[in-house]
Amino acid sequence: MTFKLDQATIDKLLDIARIAGDATMEIYKTDFEIYSKKDESPVTEADRKAEEIITPVLKELAPHIPIVAEEAFSAGHIPDVSGMPFWLVDPVDGTKQFIKKQDEFTVNIALIDENRTPIFGVVHAPALDRMFWGAKGFGAYVKEADGSIKELKVRKAPEEGITAVVSRSHKTPEVDDYLKDFKVAEEVSSGSSIKFCQVAEGLADVYPRFGPTMEWDTGAGHAVVLGAGGSVKTPEGDDFKYAKDGFKNGYFIAKGLD
Repeated sequence: MTFKLDQATIDKLLDIARIAGDATMEIYKTDFEIYSKKDESPVTEADRKAEEIITPVLKELAPHIPIVAEEAFSAGHIPDVSGMPFWLVDPVDGTKQFIKKQDEFTVNIALIDENRTPIFGVVHAPALDRMFWGAKGFGAYVKEADGSIKELKVRKAPEEGITAVVSRSHKTPEVDDYLKDFKVAEEVSSGSSIKFCQVAEGLADVYPRFGPTMEWDTGAGHAVVLGAGGSVKTPEGDDFKYAKDGFKNGYFIAKGLD
């Protein structure tokens, strides 16, 4: 089977994100147990269940493309992705929001190309019943709870001041230092990959992240921002790349139009 990122494949990827999201919601509505991983970060049965749903479908769609999935990675399953495309899977991005019964958690699936750039990403927020996706050559879109679909476009920064979206759980002093150089009209706190989507949707102008993240946290949202005409750069202004050592991210800035 030859893998091709066409509309039919995108539809399959959106469908599996929805199914995984449905599985997380079944657990979200219960008094679920919370476990700790080796790095002391929290995990629930929802993370494991969603990943178990997503991974076999990706293997069937593209047997030759390796998968870097958060829970498998934590268990020591770390594929070699040198010089080739690979998938990034975060079955529940925003586990802290999930645990606190805040609705901003997401299911993230991204495809990174051999140039270490995201060419597809879906960010599904099951508790909000909103699904965002973006793909190279296809643009970016959101599907609302009523089934309607609209195209996403980043906005030009308003002259009266920008809206900055920052991490609800991991805001750092470096973010405040970065924002000092801008006329900030509003600062919004948000969780998970929803922050990327707010930039893509034109609700925010910049999302600066000066703290630790992993590649599966960002790949899907990054693709949505790119599809909507925005950018994700390092603080030095270079394109933000993937397949880094240990799949650990450095700092980045997601932006709409200047």
